[in-house]
Amino acid sequence: MKNCLKYSISLLIYLLIFKISIVSQFAPAAGVQGTTAIHKDSSIFVNWAVNCFVNIGQEDISNPQSILASAGDSSMAVGMPGSGIVSLGDAGEAILTFERFIQNGPGWDFAIFENSFNNTFLELGFVEVSSNGIDYFRFPPTSLTQDTIQIDAFGSVNTTQINNLAGKYRANYGTPFDLEELSNEPNLDVNSISHVKIIDVIGSIDSNYCNYDQFSNKINDPFPTPFISSGFDLDAVGVINEAPLDIFNINLSDFLRILKISNRCIEYSLNSKQNVQFSISIIDLTGKLILQKSEIYNTSNSNKIDLKSLRSGIYILNISTKSKNQSHKFILN
Repeated sequence: MKNCLKYSISLLIYLLIFKISIVSQFAPAAGVQGTTAIHKDSSIFVNWAVNCFVNIGQEDISNPQSILASAGDSSMAVGMPGSGIVSLGDAGEAILTFERFIQNGPGWDFAIFENSFNNTFLELGFVEVSSNGIDYFRFPPTSLTQDTIQIDAFGSVNTTQINNLAGKYRANYGTPFDLEELSNEPNLDVNSISHVKIIDVIGSIDSNYCNYDQFSNKINDPFPTPFISSGFDLDAVGVINEAPLDIFNINLSDFLRILKISNRCIEYSLNSKQNVQFSISIIDLTGKLILQKSEIYNTSNSNKIDLKSLRSGIYILNISTKSKNQSHKFILN
């Protein structure tokens, strides 16, 4: 009997320790030792989102008559934190793009900022990335928050119980993400991330509306929040590991704008602080290769290609990197 009792007590202690270790396995709040929160003024950030597109959700998705969230607008999520926020509403989403690709470097690669006023009022968001703007891949989220009692509109979430969800930290502190976690996705180039998507988590534990983590746990966060600032409040997305400038980080209209063909000379300016390798070829209308050369752009070069030896006529200019190319027809007088 004593042995059974001793065994039962030992098992109970083990289970309690196991439960505590599981429930508290993730990084704590901003300002607490062991946190992964990154302050907006950290020198680790090298750039910020330059465009934001939003699809706003309702203030309360459980109310068919609910209006859309209306706090802020998409422009407020561009640049550094502090210029305002855009509230996504229930299940709303934002897609952000960048001057250069985000790449899988050492440690964290980017961070997302929300505007919580303290360490426990946390409105959460799923995070997805894309390298082509079409196919998105989600960071596997975890929520160990209890899902039997609904967290109300001003309730609390324990930071140590959530992982891979944006909104984990209070205002001015970014929640970081590491692209290495998605490196085995066959249709994702983790070194050329062009788009980051944030999707508001519907914090309801009602099975009609709830969202789930990677382990099919209901994600419980403040709900409902029937206010103009409902849902995830996006402040900014900061880039930590940025890919080298490539002429194909920019769209076609920008690409054509940086080229100037005049006085039988091609001039270009990428305003780059890094060396950029690419090749240039010129082809006539019969398909004959007239000129081909490799270029390394940097601010110390003249960045000019002399065309004085070519006859007047119509030509095709092709500029390419290892994986992409752009062509432009031009007339040489």
